[in-house]
Amino acid sequence: MFLPILFIFSVVLISSSPPHTAALDFCVANLTLPTGPAGYPCKKAANVTADDFAFSGLAMAGNTSNLIKAAVTPAFVAQFPGLNGLGFSMARADLAPGGVIPMHTHPSAHEMLLVVQGRISAGLISSSDNKVYLKTLKKGDIMVFPKGILHFQINAGGIPAIAFVSFSDPDPGLQILDFALFANNLPSKLIEKVTFLDDAQVKKLKAVLGGTG
Repeated sequence: MFLPILFIFSVVLISSSPPHTAALDFCVANLTLPTGPAGYPCKKAANVTADDFAFSGLAMAGNTSNLIKAAVTPAFVAQFPGLNGLGFSMARADLAPGGVIPMHTHPSAHEMLLVVQGRISAGLISSSDNKVYLKTLKKGDIMVFPKGILHFQINAGGIPAIAFVSFSDPDPGLQILDFALFANNLPSKLIEKVTFLDDAQVKKLKAVLGGTG
């Protein structure tokens, strides 16, 4: 009795499944078309080249002559089309002495950071109880930052620091807390209410980061 029922159940499952489609070896991103929840549409196979599967942009240091004395060079799907649909990406972080990558989150990906030069103080803050996890990393050390959690990195030495970072998504996303608060047109009075900062502090930060209002 069990086998006929199993057979019928299997037939129902097969008949209700979508039509079979051949598995794709890859789906190189067609960057000329808009992205969606599943990533970019695939390039036509005839237009795919070896360059789609290679990226040399992480070999050179980023420009750290800026406010934060740091630079992040991405190897995300927008720069590296072969990553489309593969579930990971990379970046290079360069921090000059005194450099900082401010408090930020990646809404779409976990992060793993590997220090290859210098020393970096890195930390994350839990969302459940705002507990801080802080570690000073040296060459060869690795630290992970879970998806969506606030975290930061600071150069903790007297020489330029370099780290390579991997993400669990081809497009991890980024929101920097300081820029979200002070680099847009959110009214100063509202920022003062939600941050408990005074008017002079808010206006100073808006001036530094290019915000208005």
